[in-house]
Amino acid sequence: MEIKFADSFWKSLKVLARHQTWWYKTYEVFRYKIPMFFKNIWYFRKQLWAFRSWDYSFNLDMFARSLEKTAHTLEFYGNEIDSTRMKKVKKIKRVIELIKNLNESTYISIAESELGELKNLGGWLNDKEDTEEERSHNKKVYDRANEIEKMEYNELWSILKGQNIDEFHERYKSLSDEEKMKYDHWEEWYDGSGINSWWD
Repeated sequence: MEIKFADSFWKSLKVLARHQTWWYKTYEVFRYKIPMFFKNIWYFRKQLWAFRSWDYSFNLDMFARSLEKTAHTLEFYGNEIDSTRMKKVKKIKRVIELIKNLNESTYISIAESELGELKNLGGWLNDKEDTEEERSHNKKVYDRANEIEKMEYNELWSILKGQNIDEFHERYKSLSDEEKMKYDHWEEWYDGSGINSWWD
């Protein structure tokens, strides 16, 4: 059997070789990299303006903003099949929501929506002592808020970490050859988590 390379293969090699030349790299800087630099400055302008180095919330804010762009690109311009691509988009949007909740400390409000509003918070201004019932209720709200915060914090890092791929391999090995041919087991197992899979 004779093996031949198509013309497109040689053209691709020429393009790759051209991209390594000094003149193309210079062209690339002015044509692509400098415009992208200014687009990025504009896109991250609010986060850059507010950024401070003393608190991790600023890091998370920058990260969430970058994920908004990634989610949009995957959702509207991604080449991957919908069944797995849209799972990624959903998880990315959830991470953005979790970061927003962390940065805005919305946990008291969430707990209040579940258990009722905090009671007699202005009591110290009008010398009205909290009743035992009010103190008990407020403690439940604060405890629930802390619980939600811990749950969401753990969920955030769990999504970023992703699933254990060894579990998929073990599951796949246990199937018969006939079962392996029936449908795409990866699509069923994969839930969209794992930052290392958020690319197209």
